Amino acid sequence: MKKSVPADSPDAYVAALTGWRKVLVESLRRSALAAGKLEERIKWGHLVYSFNGPVLLIRAEETRVLFGFWRGKQLANVDRRLKPSGRYELANMVLVEGDEVSPARARSLVEAAIELNQQLGDPRVAAKVPQGTNS
Repeated sequence: MKKSVPADSPDAYVAALTGWRKVLVESLRRSALAAGKLEERIKWGHLVYSFNGPVLLIRAEETRVLFGFWRGKQLANVDRRLKPSGRYELANMVLVEGDEVSPARARSLVEAAIELNQQLGDPRVAAKVPQGTNS
């Protein structure tokens, strides 16, 4: 799947998008920023939001938009469209043209993800502790 063009800033990332992807990313971005005090930056070629470690990502691709959460497996009860993927309990919502996420739902997902990082710490650090140890 073709990745979007690299951008120097979150504003430039969104400005480079068109059509349904731009509308969707703008909505998800507004909801994320309204949910709490997050650091927003471009990392790995897409939007990444952090609070006490990475919290979520928004990645626009040619035919889909990913709305992913580092601790997304723990958020499946908030939205069943979150599908497990990769490390750190990551789960992504894969959105294609015509899909929607209400601003209220997006904000509640982000708020819950921020709360998990506040309670449990940086998910990258937690993933390094071997299972079954008392570290």
